[in-house]
Amino acid sequence: MTTIIIEDEKPAARLLQRKLGKLNVEVGVMLHSVEESIEWFSMNEHPDLIFLDIQLSDGLSFEIFEKMDIKSAVIFTTAYDEYALKAFKLNSIDYLLKPIDEDDLEVAILKFTARLPKQERLNLDYAEIKKMLLNPFEKNYKKRFTVKIGQHLKVISIEEIECFFSENKGTYIHTFDNRNYLIESTLEVLEQELNPTEFYRISRKFIVPLKAIKEIVVYSNSRLKVILPTYKEEEVVVSREKVSNFKNWIG
Repeated sequence: MTTIIIEDEKPAARLLQRKLGKLNVEVGVMLHSVEESIEWFSMNEHPDLIFLDIQLSDGLSFEIFEKMDIKSAVIFTTAYDEYALKAFKLNSIDYLLKPIDEDDLEVAILKFTARLPKQERLNLDYAEIKKMLLNPFEKNYKKRFTVKIGQHLKVISIEEIECFFSENKGTYIHTFDNRNYLIESTLEVLEQELNPTEFYRISRKFIVPLKAIKEIVVYSNSRLKVILPTYKEEEVVVSREKVSNFKNWIG
């Protein structure tokens, strides 16, 4: 993939170049004005992708497209949003507002690579970009937990876990053999570490695995109660706002 940056502020251009480098996107040329860009396009093969600031030192970058027939894909990078509609009438992939968020930049690159033929996507290290975005299908989810019991450490595999629950500002594992273990984590962190096809956070207090659900009972206020094999310390209830997604999750 050939890529250029058109940006009149050189520090901003270099910063964008560094961010793109983290995504394995190499920038071949950096241009800084409408006039310089028109001259360059008239003498060089047009790139696959342009990162284009709208307001340049000598005018709006739209003037380049008015004078040149440019087929390159464009990702606009600008501090202003009033030109968004006009930008999308061109061959625009995305419209990123400054300061450019790195996650938004990654998504914009993915939008561009998704439009390319399969062979070209491979040349762009598409798999590496997906890893940076932590694609859930490629993420390595938690397989085991280590808990401290006195002076000893115990390893608990994911298959042994009946649920996770929070209590008195602590987070616990409850296992199928009806034991509780305090862990150094939070339910918020666990949500990111557990496979979402196998575990679901049904409320602020509980995360349950699909395989541990014995029964689901209609509860008050349009909620659902989950019956687990051994956990009986309190009712395990699906929050009302999560009922719809929970039903989709269990299929």
